[in-house]
Amino acid sequence: MAIHISDLKIIALNGGGMMLDARKYHVSDLKIIALNAASSGAKIYLYNIEAIHVSDLKIIALNSKGCVIFNLLEN
Repeated sequence: MAIHISDLKIIALNGGGMMLDARKYHVSDLKIIALNAASSGAKIYLYNIEAIHVSDLKIIALNSKGCVIFNLLEN
């Protein structure tokens, strides 16, 4: 089931947690999802983060206020 990015943003804003593959979304959308998660307390798990530049990961972390968890155990 494919969920549109605008719906994911609303779900995070409404408190819905999710697991996301970072390769499948634009980093700008991930930053907004992180910000929305922070405002609602939703937990977001990001996989395949090697697809994202470290400077963008730092911004996502800042936006999320601890609501985004990066999977660092991947190869």
